[in-house]
Parts: sequence; C-alpha cells; structure tokens
Amino acid sequence: MLRRSKTSHRPDVLSGAFASRILSVLAAVSLFLFLRVLAPPRVLAQVQSSSDDDYRLRVETDLVVLHATITDKDSRPVADLTQESFRVFEDKVEQQIKIFKREDIPVSVGIVVDNSGSMRDKRKGVNSAALKFVQSSNPLDEVFIVNFNEEAFLDADFTGSIPLLEEGLEKIDARGGTALYDAVDMSLAHMKERATLDKKVLIAITDGEDNASRISLEQVVQAVERANVMIYTVGLLSGENGRSDRRAKRALEEISKASGGAVFFPENLDEVLSVATAIANDIRNQYVIAYTPTNLEKDGSFRRVEIKVNAPRRGKLYVRTRTGYYAQELTTSPPEEPSKTTDSSG
Repeated sequence: MLRRSKTSHRPDVLSGAFASRILSVLAAVSLFLFLRVLAPPRVLAQVQSSSDDDYRLRVETDLVVLHATITDKDSRPVADLTQESFRVFEDKVEQQIKIFKREDIPVSVGIVVDNSGSMRDKRKGVNSAALKFVQSSNPLDEVFIVNFNEEAFLDADFTGSIPLLEEGLEKIDARGGTALYDAVDMSLAHMKERATLDKKVLIAITDGEDNASRISLEQVVQAVERANVMIYTVGLLSGENGRSDRRAKRALEEISKASGGAVFFPENLDEVLSVATAIANDIRNQYVIAYTPTNLEKDGSFRRVEIKVNAPRRGKLYVRTRTGYYAQELTTSPPEEPSKTTDSSG
C-alpha cells in the first residue's frame, strides 16, 4: 500500500480520515488484488445522474463504455467528429452506439514521480511540468501525488488545490533505486479505493529502468489491463545507457499501451512542459462511446472491441482505446471493467 513519507522534513499527508483507515486500507488492497483477477466488467447506465453526480453514470444497464482518442497524422487530437463517423465492433460484430459524447469532464488523476537518486537534478523541471499539467486540466479534476524510489509515498491525497499539490511535489528526497512497477500498481489500488470520478488517469514520470520493484513488468501490465485507468508515461531517458534505456522504453510503452494512454520521450527538461500540456489536451478532447453488447452472456470470456472511424475529408485518422473487456458474472457492486488497449488506424 502507499505509505506516508518517513523523512522528518515531510509532514504527515495521510492525516485525518485517511490516516484513521490505514489498517482497513491494507485489507482493502488485499481484497483488490483478489478481485482484480475475478472482476467483472463494469455495467453503467445510459443516463447521467443529476446535481452533484453530473459526471457519473449509474450502475443500471449492460453498457460497455469506451474512452477514445482520435488523432491525425501529426498526433493532434481530432475533437469535432460526429457519431456518424464512428462504428464499434465487439468480436467483429457491429454494435449499436447508445451514448456518444465529446465532453471535457472532470477526471481522477494520479501523478506518479520518480524520486530516485538519478532524478535529483531533474525534479525542479518535472515539478514545474506537473503543475503545468494541473493548470491546463479541467478545474474540477481531483489529483493525488505519489513520489517513489524503492518505496512509494502518498505525498498529497486527492485534491483540487494547487498549493497542496505543489507541497506534495516539493517533498523531494531523491535517493535510492527505481521501483516504478510497484508504484504504478499501488497507485492503481489507491485510485480504485479513493477516486470519486468515473474517468481515471495516471501520469508516471521516470528517468530510467525499474531496478527495485517486487513485481515484474508482466504483472504490472496485467494489473493495468484490469484497472480501466488510462496511463500516460513520460521517459526522461538520456540515451547514454544503451540496453538499460531500451528496456525502460519498452516497459513504458507496454504500460501505456495496455491502458489506452500514450508514451512520451522528451529530449530535455524544457520539452517536459510541452508534454504536460499535450497530455492535458489529450485527456480533455476524448470521446465517450457506449453500447449495449449483443452478446449478453457473462461467461468470463474476453470480448475484443474495435472502433473504426471514417472521415474522408480529414485524412488518415488514428484511434486509441482499450481493446476489450472480460464478460464475467455481475456482482452487487461491480468493480471497474478489466481492459486492454491498442492503437489502430481508421
């Protein structure tokens, strides 16, 4: 589970209601690890609730919900397409789209930042980029901050306060190794436990190969596939470490692809600011597409999903979304649908 920072100059950011639940969270995370294997797809309503729940869909009917990013040949988001341009297929069978929206909705976000020794001279630039992302995002987003080396520390829990997020980012104790996979896995668990919004995103920033995690790349990719959280990874790779950088690059690509997110490799710290803006723009210009599957059997099989886009006047367009979901038996409180993602061209 995510822990508070142990260094004396860091205040206890797990105080209040969250601190009082540390023991229960440990049990919840254990349950999460079990449910992550057995979790059925989430079933969402066709209509949004009112008042404070404007951005949530109720659990009522068998809707499969997809978040899709459409980009042009220059990787720029295309946000002005109509429903007529989209077709959705499940196991190669065309489905009827029930919900189609392109809305800038609030998002639950986790920013996961490498705090290992090699990041010491990079953290100031990375922190500025993280704050730039928050400032460029929907003002109703909720965000938490995790700093990690061999361990992962929750240095700011979900908040919309930029000063609190800035305080969390400034808790720098750059030392030790890099346990990226553990940090991502625990951040996904925290997202599941504490996030209040339907759309969920992680941004992971690191400068090298994982060398300290207890779990493997394959295990974290499996966790990502089942979490329904988009992950954007940012690799500050120097290119001087040869094989190690290639392994780090492959890991970041696999983690992002498994979630429907994207990966960025800025050449220097100055480019990280533009990457932060690009990620915020990507998140705010996605389509929400939902359908009721023609195959309603809850047999535990993986249902492959594909979105095709036809907009001849726009040139070649690319679709990024998860590749499917697992159709398992429903429970009283359905968890997030497990998912896989891919890049495909339309």
